[in-house]
Amino acid sequence: MNVNSPTLHLLCGKVAAGKSTLAERLAAQPGAIRISEDVWLETLFADQLHTLKDYVRCSAKLRDVVGPHVISVLEAGVSVVLDFPANTRDQRRWLKAIAEAAGVPHILHFLDIADEMCLSRLHARNAAGDHPFAVSDEQFWIVTNHFETPAAGEGFTVRHYPDGAGDVPEVSRS
Repeated sequence: MNVNSPTLHLLCGKVAAGKSTLAERLAAQPGAIRISEDVWLETLFADQLHTLKDYVRCSAKLRDVVGPHVISVLEAGVSVVLDFPANTRDQRRWLKAIAEAAGVPHILHFLDIADEMCLSRLHARNAAGDHPFAVSDEQFWIVTNHFETPAAGEGFTVRHYPDGAGDVPEVSRS
């Protein structure tokens, strides 16, 4: 990442696929920052988040504020690792619109992890207690049922991580 050519980094993967871990690694590069939905949700709405419907409502409020902010940061020459889920076509359309409004390239990092591995990681994450939100197995499956794999034709540059956030991802254009 380079201050002279900012990029918007987007993250796609099921719950506990490793999106935030990869986001931290990407944001550690010079000229980049990370903006995390989980941090904002916990800070602003923790007492209001009980159901998927609550999440959708609160996340929409964040998008209204974060979108223009991210555009400004990108226009200032700083790469942004937007640790918001790019897990549905609608979410990806919103995220792509940010890159287009700022006139910068984007990379969709797709962590393609099996459900069983995500659940195992989720159980470990919940047990550790270091994530702002504990997600039950039932909630995992509800959210997973809404997950849409990125499709050709959506217009993203995709870095595919078939086994997690490895160092040498496969790159393709969809």
